[in-house]
Amino acid sequence: MIARRSSSDRPSAAPLAVAERNPAAETKGSINLRIGTQTRHLIDEAAAVLGKTRTEFMVESARNVAIDVLLEQRLFALDPQRYDAFMQALDNPPAPGPKLRALLRRVPAWET
Repeated sequence: MIARRSSSDRPSAAPLAVAERNPAAETKGSINLRIGTQTRHLIDEAAAVLGKTRTEFMVESARNVAIDVLLEQRLFALDPQRYDAFMQALDNPPAPGPKLRALLRRVPAWET
């Protein structure tokens, strides 16, 4: 997905589309972590400031970072000039070169 934006726009966290699940079938699991005492105290202090438990804080933080990582792989924003150049490149791809032609003539490994 490509977002065209002006210099005044800021990217916003859009909700991700997630396949619907039956809530009754959803189960909870656990993740065990070994962390240093100072790190645990830091997390506990931050969680307390937000009025959350350590688990709530860690799950929410990890989930937010996971969403950001996945969005960075799927969404990028370009200023109008770069967007136009990108679209121009998509609309006018270069002619296939000898390496691409050779690659397309190869028999896939799963067919040998």
